[in-house]
Amino acid sequence: MIKTIINAFKAADIRKKLLFTAFIILVFRIGSVIPVPFVNIVDEINVGKGNTIMTYLSLMTGSAFTYGTIFAMSITPYINSSIIMQLLAVAIPALENLQKEGEEGRKKITAITRFLTVALGLLQSLAYFFYLRAQGYLATDANGMAYTGFDAVFQAVVIIAVLTAGTAVIMWLGEQISIQGIGNGISIILFAGIASRFPTIIKQLFQYISTGRTVYKVLVPVVCVVFVLMIAYIVLLDNAERRLPIQYAKRVVGRKMYGGQSTHMPIKVNMSGVLPIIFASSILSLPGTVQMFLSSSKYEGTFWEKFFNAFQSDSWWYAGMYFVLIIFFAYFYSTIQYNPIEMANNLRKNNGVIPGIRPGRPTSDYILRIISRLTLIGALMISVVALFPIVYSLICDAAIKPLTESGTDGGMSITMGGTSLIILVGVALETVRQLESQMMMRHYKGFLD
Repeated sequence: MIKTIINAFKAADIRKKLLFTAFIILVFRIGSVIPVPFVNIVDEINVGKGNTIMTYLSLMTGSAFTYGTIFAMSITPYINSSIIMQLLAVAIPALENLQKEGEEGRKKITAITRFLTVALGLLQSLAYFFYLRAQGYLATDANGMAYTGFDAVFQAVVIIAVLTAGTAVIMWLGEQISIQGIGNGISIILFAGIASRFPTIIKQLFQYISTGRTVYKVLVPVVCVVFVLMIAYIVLLDNAERRLPIQYAKRVVGRKMYGGQSTHMPIKVNMSGVLPIIFASSILSLPGTVQMFLSSSKYEGTFWEKFFNAFQSDSWWYAGMYFVLIIFFAYFYSTIQYNPIEMANNLRKNNGVIPGIRPGRPTSDYILRIISRLTLIGALMISVVALFPIVYSLICDAAIKPLTESGTDGGMSITMGGTSLIILVGVALETVRQLESQMMMRHYKGFLD
């Protein structure tokens, strides 16, 4: 691998792409520490405890959200707009037709996605501004009083405009990576934001060891080993696929004979990627977000207290609901992404058949059964990654607290969730594949040799 990287830097065009990608990441990280005007944050923004929309955004933005920087919205509006466009393409025939029009259709969809990203960024920035104002994070006048009148309006316009512009700039930076750099630009920026939290995680592990307790000296190495094993597990999951055998019939065109070869149709086991986890965590974070804006004295001792506690990430109820939602969204996403009838029709048009399966309806039913089984297997496999940090924290809270001196400072939480880990490994693998393909075009030995 080291030799491949050295060879990559020897190729002038690949070296240029790698350096350009690194430069864009540097610009992104610099923007992630530049504060927004009129925002006064001494330490960090209080995003609340447990599972909320704000803790999720803080994770995805590399803590830029908690410091009120110009890139606080990060790439999440673009991701949300892309997901919305995928869902709308299924429900709106006009968008579905655009997807089938080739390059021109994709350009129109990309343009719509950009406008939708700016709109979502504006809405998200507006909500973020109201939260900052409610929590007292906005700058005040010389007398320590909040701005009023025209000054207050000007302050709001500047903050919302800067945050929205930051969203548009990040979207543009991601597109530049895709055009002139290595890998998918949006994924690379998301990778950089999540990876920037590694120093905080390492510092947290050292703090556990510095307590001097034997239980932490054992658990910290165990966590590191499990982390490496989880990466290997995700790599295996990402590469796993079911290959349906396809046989093409021979046909004569003019004086030449075409077809007659055997091939396969690859169907990935984890065909929905990390999206089921993102959908599930977003829905489960809504009650926790609502709870942040309510006074605890209003619902203390009532049904709503038990309701909100069930949606905290340190409860077994949450783990159970998380698991069910991951399964549901895995099936939902595979349903809108794969059309067995269309796949069967394409095979028949190209004189292809699955050995032992008749063309037409039997082929579509067979493909549907295969996709359903693979979806279940893939959902169960990504559930292991998503639920492990939660289950591990729950077990540690129950087992370690009685061993501590006070009984209140025990437990050991893992801040790197399953969503982050799958995104990190998936983006790294995809980037390595692209670099590998470009190296092979220049007759260099690659990562697989």
